[in-house]
Amino acid sequence: MRTRLTEDMKSAMKSGDKERLGTIRLMQAAIKDLDIAMRGQGKETSDADLLGLLAKMVKQREESAKVYIEGGRPELAAKEKAEIVVIQDYLPKQLSDAESEAAIAKVIAETGASGIKDMGKVMAELRARHAGQMDFGKASGMIKAKLG
Repeated sequence: MRTRLTEDMKSAMKSGDKERLGTIRLMQAAIKDLDIAMRGQGKETSDADLLGLLAKMVKQREESAKVYIEGGRPELAAKEKAEIVVIQDYLPKQLSDAESEAAIAKVIAETGASGIKDMGKVMAELRARHAGQMDFGKASGMIKAKLG
């Protein structure tokens, strides 16, 4: 992913795509910050960590776009949405609601989860298997409905 980001940054510079270039630079800065934080903990940054970071960046931009729209600033919301499109290019395909339901049901069956107290175990397994592919905020509600 890092190599792809660097190559895409070079091509954005050559083509003069300032919006894409700016977003890629933001992504690289966030990744560097994550690397520094992980190094401070004595850990290496994994691909799952990178996917989680990019998913978090998308979520932040979605929230910002919503606030801008509510505040009557559609031009700023459009900028946030354009950044979302660039960031999502680096994320794996997102699971649909039906695919998420199926993945949750499978993990519940495999882990033997029987109640809300097992929710953490189910979430941990889902994060391990589907990092960057699933909205874990939505998944949390789905899991509660199935276990509750």
